[in-house]
Order: sequence, then structure tokens, then C-alpha cells
Amino acid sequence: MSKLEQILILDPPHDLRFKGPFTDVVTTNLKLKNPTEKKVCFKVKTTAPRRYCVRPNSGIIDAGTTVTVSVMLQPFDYDPNEKSKHKFMVQTTFVPPNVSDMDAVWRDAKPDDLMDSKLRCVFELPSENDKVNDIESSKAALILNASKLEGSSVPKPSSFSLDDTEMKKVMEECKRLQSEVIKLGDENRQLKDDGLRMRKIHRSENMVSNTSALMGRDQGSSSLPSLLVVIAAIFIGFFLGKFIL
Repeated sequence: MSKLEQILILDPPHDLRFKGPFTDVVTTNLKLKNPTEKKVCFKVKTTAPRRYCVRPNSGIIDAGTTVTVSVMLQPFDYDPNEKSKHKFMVQTTFVPPNVSDMDAVWRDAKPDDLMDSKLRCVFELPSENDKVNDIESSKAALILNASKLEGSSVPKPSSFSLDDTEMKKVMEECKRLQSEVIKLGDENRQLKDDGLRMRKIHRSENMVSNTSALMGRDQGSSSLPSLLVVIAAIFIGFFLGKFIL
């Protein structure tokens, strides 16, 4: 192994593994270690830049330190024919002294000064056993959470007795209110009956008074023609007697 090949140590050294299903972001970490006594700058490249988000994708590694790079695979429809197209390359070179422009470092670097570390992307789909285990784990977690919630929500016996006492008070109050409502309803019906009875009596009295008045009027009207007949008979008898005499 040459000195240049010892610039950077990758962990994992060959493969980046992503475990599906790929319906959400899948993240794997890549550790870059600088075993030298000089500063090293690095740059991460991929053949599928739209499928991955790399943080950080470039930077400087101090002597004897390690940098962790997060490689985030974005959600996609897995295609077995496409897996060989996804590759990564970590390019590394020593940082020259008294240089602050990293773009100039990469631009001026000679091919012999660069170390290229290539990585494959390996996609692992869950097997049927893994799916069953995940389902069982989810069920167990749900049951455990439900039991915890149920245990925390169960009240103490004293709270039960307190609830029963309050319930009895509420029931007694409801019964008292119902009896008052029934009593008020009876009183209301009694008042209506009394009012109806008074109206009938008043109406009967009005009918009697009206009948008496009509009868007096009829008697007065019937006596008037009789009086006229008597007066007419008197006049007729007076005239007849005068002519006869």
C-alpha cells in the first residue's frame, strides 16, 4: 500500500448498505478517518445525485480525526435493474500549507496527488420473516402501550366511591326536579279548568240576561198592536154612532 492510499480510511470500506422498503428516507453513515499527521480535504461524489442527500459532501479532516458523513437515500420505487448504477466515490488530497481557497486546491491538484475511494450501493429488501417480525413487534408495542395507558387511567377505590356518591346525589336531584315539574303541570291544568269553567258561567249569565231582554221586548212589541186595535175600534164606533144618529 502506497503512502497516498493511506490518506483516508473508510468505514465501511467497500459498500454502502440501504435497508428497504424505500418508502421513506433511509440513512446510512460513512466514517472518514485521517490517519496521517497532515490535514486532508475530501469530496463525496455519486452517480445518482438526485437520489441522495449527502451531509457534509466536502470538508477538511484534521490529522488523526474522523468525520461522519450521512448519506440519505430519498424515497423511490425500487428497481433491481437500477441497483448497479448507484455508486459513490470519495476523493481525497492533502491540504497544502497556507492555503484557504479549497476550490483552488482541487483545481490545481495533480492526478497523482488525489486518492479515489469507490463504494457500491447495496439495497436490502426485507424478507417475509422480517415483515412478520416487524408486525409482531408493532403489535407487542401497541399492547404494551395500551396496558400502560389502561393501568394509568384506572382510578383508585376511593374515587369509585366518590363517583357513586355524586351519582346518587344527581339522581335524587333529577327525581326532585321531575316531581316539581309534574306538580307544576297539574297546577297549570287546574288553572286552565277553572278559567274554562268561569268562562262558561259568564257565558250562561249573558245568555240568560239576553233572553230576558228579548222576551220583554217581544211582550212590549206584542202589546202595542193590541192597543192600536182598541183605539181603532173606539174611533170606528164613534164615527158609526155619529152617522147613525
